[in-house]
Amino acid sequence: MSYPSTVIGSGFDQRVLDAVRSDLAAAVLEFDDARAWFDAAVRGPMEPLGAEVWVFDPARTRVVLVRHPWRAWVPPGGRVEPGETPREGAARELFEETGVRAELLDRPAAVAVRSFHPSLPVTLSFSYVAVAAASTPLVGEDGQQAAWKQLDHGWESSFPEDHARMRRLVTAWP
Repeated sequence: MSYPSTVIGSGFDQRVLDAVRSDLAAAVLEFDDARAWFDAAVRGPMEPLGAEVWVFDPARTRVVLVRHPWRAWVPPGGRVEPGETPREGAARELFEETGVRAELLDRPAAVAVRSFHPSLPVTLSFSYVAVAAASTPLVGEDGQQAAWKQLDHGWESSFPEDHARMRRLVTAWP
């Protein structure tokens, strides 16, 4: 599949754009009219993509979160680096922030439009899913504790909607 040159001018290579389009189409949940936002944003310079991983235990009652310095408890994730697909960026961020290497499920859990800091513009963010035993050791980055959190309890976060989104996913999960 080929895209107009204005899309390539957005700074993403063809492999990354193909992966983004594929994951947008496959996402289980869409928030913030993310697909339409991407279609409009990709026509010009665009902020780097974001990616995170929702790591659940096999019973789907707990999720791995990291204590970010200003966002509070959030799923492990961050900026997708140049040349990386969102899936590759999510797996890298998961390992960097928790020490966990886990297989990401085929379909992204969600796609949303958000800003990761008040001084940053909004961008497209993908949430992927992995499953790991609750006994999996977590090794957080310096200054960022990683922990298993119960899904039936809330947690402090700059993205308070994430808790409900995760619960919605596990409720609909086959």
